[in-house]
Amino acid sequence: MTEAEKNPLAKEFHTLSLIKFAFPSMVMMVFMGLYTIIDTIFVARFVDTNALSSINIVCPVINMIVGLGTMLATGGSAIVAKKMGSGNTEEARSNFTLIIITGIIIGLVITVIGLLFLDKIIWGLGASEILFPYCKDYLAIQLLFVIGNIMQVLYQNLFVTAGKPALGLVLSVLAGLANIVFDYIFIVLLHMGIKGAALGTGIGYMIPTVIGTIFFLTGSRIGEADLKCGDRTAADRRAGALLSGRSELYFCKPQMDAAVLLKSCSNGASEMVSQLSTAVTTFLFNATMMKLLGEDGVAAITVIIYSQFLLTTLYIGFSMGVAPIISYNYGSENVKQLKKVVRICFCFILVISVFVFLLSLFAGENIAQIFAENNENVFEITKRGFSIFSFGFLFSGCNIFASALFTALSNGKASATISFLRTFGFIMIFLLILPRFLEVTGVWLAIPIAELLTFMLTIYLIFRHRKYYQYL
Repeated sequence: MTEAEKNPLAKEFHTLSLIKFAFPSMVMMVFMGLYTIIDTIFVARFVDTNALSSINIVCPVINMIVGLGTMLATGGSAIVAKKMGSGNTEEARSNFTLIIITGIIIGLVITVIGLLFLDKIIWGLGASEILFPYCKDYLAIQLLFVIGNIMQVLYQNLFVTAGKPALGLVLSVLAGLANIVFDYIFIVLLHMGIKGAALGTGIGYMIPTVIGTIFFLTGSRIGEADLKCGDRTAADRRAGALLSGRSELYFCKPQMDAAVLLKSCSNGASEMVSQLSTAVTTFLFNATMMKLLGEDGVAAITVIIYSQFLLTTLYIGFSMGVAPIISYNYGSENVKQLKKVVRICFCFILVISVFVFLLSLFAGENIAQIFAENNENVFEITKRGFSIFSFGFLFSGCNIFASALFTALSNGKASATISFLRTFGFIMIFLLILPRFLEVTGVWLAIPIAELLTFMLTIYLIFRHRKYYQYL
């Protein structure tokens, strides 16, 4: 059996085969974006725009939760993929299991602390008296599903590492469809308001969590059974399992390895930085818009932020899909293949960036209409915002992929630098300065200017590291 037959990450990739491999992750992220944005559409159209504003008020808490899950997922995935690439499969399984258990413990701690200090957290996030009851209803239910939220993020990354990206895609589609169905049932039919939105999202989290757990537990039992089989060599049993569609990655009894957890956290720090930075900048956007335009301003920025997430899912999904390939070839020191993959990735990202920019620029008014059909003021604010905000998409794709690339190469420092500046550092500066002179226009300009400056930094970092990574 060839190495490519043993592990899909080892095959020789060309443009079409690479896009095909990453395609499930891209579609998966689009569906994640869709079922994330579905909540806001249902809330805006069937509750009111104040409820829409409240979702963005508590969004920093959700960002923190997703950030922790993504940090473990991307950092841990790079470690696991590299060890699989170098042939240390048993150690990779142990590390994988340890990372999953850590995610569960973190989720439980967040749930307990969040519920104990719920009111203080909401007031601290800047909720007005009008928005407070909406925020409390939404966040209380979301906190009950923190473990599910973290686990689904972990599994969606690790399915790719396990060579099963299509499974992650199927589960994401199921989760998205379930969220839409339950939103309709809870919000439209049962009139549960914003509570229904939170509950529908929570149920969506649990679908990939439960099925993913069953998948990796089943793999564990199969592996143990194969090891007890005495009529074949271990290599034959492993080959048979792989040919029948099983993964080399499954749960096992983990060895406590603090170094692996620290490496996972440090290597995935850029993704955590990105989410925490998003939390802080969301808070600043909310505070600034509340001061300038009140609750309608917060509703408008909510539409823009959620639309941005949806439109960047193509970048994020592609980066997630190709990262294990980069890590695997980095671990196996296949320089020729790695150089080809990196070049294909940058070309593809450039094409997608132009597409997303044009889509945002010309479809912005339609997107605003979907959310703010019943509030003319929110519609006008949002429409004006899209005409300026869209230019950031020209640069964000390369920035996102470059950050994922450095993470896959175990260069957490460069990755974190890109993520920190594009999602926090530059935005913070411009968001504090520009609105003082340009008011609302300054708010819309903050992210495009931040992405442009980060893009310039990204180019510098790539050329700077070419002497260390000859495939850049």
